[in-house]
Amino acid sequence: MHKTSVSLSGHQTSISLEKEFCDVLQKISKERNISIASIIKNIDEQRLPDSNLSSEIRIWILKQLLKTSK
Repeated sequence: MHKTSVSLSGHQTSISLEKEFCDVLQKISKERNISIASIIKNIDEQRLPDSNLSSEIRIWILKQLLKTSK
């Protein structure tokens, strides 16, 4: 597991993702020329209040990969 700290809405939070998810997130970030923090912020803003942020990031990554595989 890889832990990453990001600032969301003015407070620090930590997310844990497997290395493979971190690698894909970094690749998407570079391809879109947007920071990983911005991607995570957008995911955080769209998720349900009681959902787990790390899980939502994994789901978002999966959806992005499925879009590109079509």
